[in-house]
Amino acid sequence: MKKRLISALLATTLAFGLIGCSTNSSSSSSSAGDTTSAPKKDVNLTVWIMPNSGTPDKDFMGVIQPFLDKNPNITVTPTVLDWGSAWTKITAAATSGEAPDLTQLGTTWVAAVGAMGALEDLTPYYKSFGGDEAFVKATLATTVIEGKKEKYAVPWFIDSRALYYRKDACVKAGVDPTKDFATYDSFKAALTKLNNVEINGKKMAALGMPGKNDWNVVHNFAWWVWGAGGEYIKDGKAVINSTEALAGIKYYTELAADGLMPKAALEKNSAEVEALFGAGEYATVFSGAYLAQSLKNEFAKDSAKALDPKNVGVALVPEGPKGRFAFFGGSTMAMYKTSKNKPEAAQLMAFLASADAQVAYAKKHGNLPANAKSFEDKFITDDPMLSVFKAQLKFGKSYPSVPGWAPSEGLFQKGLSNVWDNIMGVNGKYDVAKTKKELDATVNDVNAVLKQ
Repeated sequence: MKKRLISALLATTLAFGLIGCSTNSSSSSSSAGDTTSAPKKDVNLTVWIMPNSGTPDKDFMGVIQPFLDKNPNITVTPTVLDWGSAWTKITAAATSGEAPDLTQLGTTWVAAVGAMGALEDLTPYYKSFGGDEAFVKATLATTVIEGKKEKYAVPWFIDSRALYYRKDACVKAGVDPTKDFATYDSFKAALTKLNNVEINGKKMAALGMPGKNDWNVVHNFAWWVWGAGGEYIKDGKAVINSTEALAGIKYYTELAADGLMPKAALEKNSAEVEALFGAGEYATVFSGAYLAQSLKNEFAKDSAKALDPKNVGVALVPEGPKGRFAFFGGSTMAMYKTSKNKPEAAQLMAFLASADAQVAYAKKHGNLPANAKSFEDKFITDDPMLSVFKAQLKFGKSYPSVPGWAPSEGLFQKGLSNVWDNIMGVNGKYDVAKTKKELDATVNDVNAVLKQ
């Protein structure tokens, strides 16, 4: 009954919140391709993935081609699930038994699907994945159910955020990116200098960020909440209305109230805001590693009109009064218990966990690899933007990996969207007391779910 209830709650609420290895990549690849003298049976592995890149099935198959070459008895059939329907299909497969061998899972989904009893415990396979030490430390928490030892997934890629800034705007405004973006106080002071800075006859807003009309609402608040000492959920209870969490939310949202973040941007989504940053509307923007790739691609297409990536720098997220914390999301790969090809599925997982494979895939989807050794690759170390994301790894933090997070995320999104309505004056003049009231209501809603 409990599993059915969790599944039902998730199916109805996740629509609000939808929008991941080894220490030696070559040894992982070879272990995934080990052969014996005895002929191996032909196996077809079915894999569900999301549209992670421009041509998701083609890109995925291209990345795993070395694995297929070394394992001629194994074929792989990928199916691309749209993010909007993926949760329904994944949970239906969990309860019906009609499941693929492997599936991609968002990091926030692992605990919920694991709690349904649908996923294979991968702990016995982790040695072939390179062990815990093969992965960026902050990603490991997303592979388990908090408080339990079983590992239900392997980290695949990381979605994180950092601050992108226009170098020319900083020079003209007298902002030193190496120190002026470092803390909450200095960041706000820097934004004040940058606001309305004029470049080539065009005035820029200091910071462009999306508001409630975005799929990343909860993510975009995360490092402000954590940096102020707050949490979303702690000890099994929602605490987004704590004094610390409110302080972080107040700091972030009042950047708009103070005119440092244009309210027009708050009507847009992430993709639109990022495009406007490229068009010179904003001096700074928080975004993922994928923006670095996007800026390079746009410049390659039309260098006369696009923003020159050499004019863009990246800085760590600012440090709050309680520390610096970088949001870590992304995706993992998991194996269904019902797989009839577990040894071969584990071999493919070992390959996907390897440094070489994760770097190759990162070049396709633009996010960060989860294999720690991947960050020694020149693809990252020689890139002035991506190398900052490498420096930020030690500050990575993910949401609590509890079964109740997935149904709760939609409720957090709803509450924080209402906070943006307060800033926008939808229900009258902005008042921080209204923000507190919205957070109190959110806590009540989330706690009702967590008690189920």
